[in-house]
Amino acid sequence: MKPAKLLLLAGDFVEDYEIMVPFQALQMVGHTVDAVCPGKKKGEQVRTAIHDFEGDQTYSEKRGHNFTLNATFDEIDPAQYDALVIPGGRAPEYLRLDAKVLEMVRHFDKADKPIASICHGAQLLAAAGVLKGRRLNCYPACAPEVELAGGTFVAVDFSEAVVDGKLVTGPAWTAHPKWLARFLEVLEAHLAG
Repeated sequence: MKPAKLLLLAGDFVEDYEIMVPFQALQMVGHTVDAVCPGKKKGEQVRTAIHDFEGDQTYSEKRGHNFTLNATFDEIDPAQYDALVIPGGRAPEYLRLDAKVLEMVRHFDKADKPIASICHGAQLLAAAGVLKGRRLNCYPACAPEVELAGGTFVAVDFSEAVVDGKLVTGPAWTAHPKWLARFLEVLEAHLAG
């Protein structure tokens, strides 16, 4: 596969696995991944949260690791990237209030570039207005936002992923194997295109 340049949108209390695993795995297969956060520079950190499924009515949350950003948000140009990765956790809840973040998401959608979103990442997609007519998955608690934004929530097992064109989505970090595999397939087809 041709190496790609990927943009990963992060924020404080992003889900630990959902940022760490894609960041490392996508680099492992030869891609460049620039992780950025509004208001933060290369070398600064975001705090992560660990969401787990322990038999309660919803996930539990614990403090995770510190994740070091490797690019500066204010210096990036979305046009220079081949695809976008949006991890979940609590970060999308407030990142969706940032106009520049929403414009970045819209750029990838309008340019028909691959977007990989997992868990609460759908909150950014909904706020950016890019879900109308799309089929996707996310953490089930975000399904009402998907539907209100004109998308169709597709219920799948927590180990599965959904592909709609160049949009690859999944419910949580438990879906990483399928979600990343499907994203790499979509990315490879896009780069070959």
